[in-house]
Amino acid sequence: MSNTIYLVEDNEDLNSILKTYLEREGYLVEGFLDGMSVHTKLHSPPDLWILDIMLPDTTGYTLFKEIKKVHPHVPIIFISAKNEEIDRVVGLELGCDDYISKPFLPRELVIKTNKLIELTYGSKHTHHKVIKMNDYVINRENYTVSYDGVSLSLSSKEFELLLFFIDHANQVFSREQILDRLWDKNYFGSDRVVDDTVRRLRKKIQNIPIETVYGYGYRLVK
Repeated sequence: MSNTIYLVEDNEDLNSILKTYLEREGYLVEGFLDGMSVHTKLHSPPDLWILDIMLPDTTGYTLFKEIKKVHPHVPIIFISAKNEEIDRVVGLELGCDDYISKPFLPRELVIKTNKLIELTYGSKHTHHKVIKMNDYVINRENYTVSYDGVSLSLSSKEFELLLFFIDHANQVFSREQILDRLWDKNYFGSDRVVDDTVRRLRKKIQNIPIETVYGYGYRLVK
């Protein structure tokens, strides 16, 4: 299951860009543009908060204190304005887990996020070697799927797509996103190859809970 991130950043463009980068990394990301919209989420915490310090209706410091009262162990990364060294000092004194100062490359935040998630919860790439799903046994180590003791014949791409859906259960992906994750960068064919691979998976694993999200793509419901 993917880790969940709440991203609080009032710059709509930056919020969207960071959200896209983190989602490409496999995280489930919910973005917020102000502090008010965050309050309904305080009792359903993510695995990680990313808080901009300067917000239109409050500060990241205030949100930090409110979050820690409810869930003291959830990790938090602060984003501060350009060259505001005092922000870094105050954030670290409050007990934030990491800090990044504007301007920064989105990939820098992804790296910090990966390290903090791994430190807090273990590697996000650590998965069970054997998975049971609707009476099917899936072994990611030797690339096999069996049903009632009988092995099924899956191509390597079918198996990769199956694991991708399992590792990102309940998350919707477009055909383009699936192509970007699983197909070679030099592939220039139609994105309908994703449809064909899903169709073959459904035929071979008849109880697989892959749903079509019409007009967008697919998700595995778990």
